[in-house]
Amino acid sequence: MGKPSRKRVLKDNEAKAIARNLRVSPRKLDLVAGLIRGKKVQSALADLTFSKKRIAKDVKKCLDSAIANAENNHQLDVDNLVVSEAYIGKALTMHRFTSRGRGRSSPIEKPFSSITIVVRETEEQAPKKKSKPKAEAKASA
Repeated sequence: MGKPSRKRVLKDNEAKAIARNLRVSPRKLDLVAGLIRGKKVQSALADLTFSKKRIAKDVKKCLDSAIANAENNHQLDVDNLVVSEAYIGKALTMHRFTSRGRGRSSPIEKPFSSITIVVRETEEQAPKKKSKPKAEAKASA
């Protein structure tokens, strides 16, 4: 007799991964998350692979985990995955002190943050045929 299982928060075509306690400020991490929001998974992985930001390697690891969760746990097609959400959260902040002139000290804050990546499977849409606008259709008739 255990606890009842929790209802699934995400939709059936979504999967997520969370990376916690990343040693970077949330503001810097949000710049990297902005690179991948709304992109297809393959192009997001390419952007993170060749990014010059130090934290991009950890974000790529989290994205790989979200892709693996989608494939193995929820049987989603990897080729149709899109990064639907990538949001940042604050975690703990280490407080340190450094010595300054005249016997004083000043604080140093070393922030940590977390990132949550949600990937969604999209259906492939057939390209739509361009139809003539109504005004042109009447004029040509």
